[in-house]
Parts: sequence; C-alpha cells; structure tokens
Amino acid sequence: MEVHFSPELQAKVDRVDAENRRNADEYVQQLVEHYLDHDAWFRQKVTASMDKLDRGEFLSHEEVGARLQKMFQR
Repeated sequence: MEVHFSPELQAKVDRVDAENRRNADEYVQQLVEHYLDHDAWFRQKVTASMDKLDRGEFLSHEEVGARLQKMFQR
C-alpha cells in the first residue's frame, strides 16, 4: 500500500520522525494500528449503548438530575 500525504502532513511526520527513534514507516503503522483499535472499541461501545436504548435501559433527564443532586448532598 502506498499513502500520499499533503506537504503539511508530511512535514509533521518528518518532524516526529526526527524526534523518535523509529522511522516514519514504523511510526505511521503504529498510529494506524492504534486508530483502528480505538475505532473498533468505539464502534462496539456505541452499538452496545444503542442496544441498551432499544431495550429501554436509560435514565431520563430528570432521573439523572435527581441522582446527581442526591450524590452531591452527602
């Protein structure tokens, strides 16, 4: 795979490359891997939350307010 960056983004990658002990290819691969891992985690959390909403497992605005008020009155 070949990826092309804008000159501005390439300059940022080059700057980080100069500051790190790894070369730019390794750095970009690590960034993409972390991004994809986070994206998968985020999508799973959103799906799980949407499933809870579909099942009616949520608090109303008033219920959240009451819980917060009770929590801070202690």
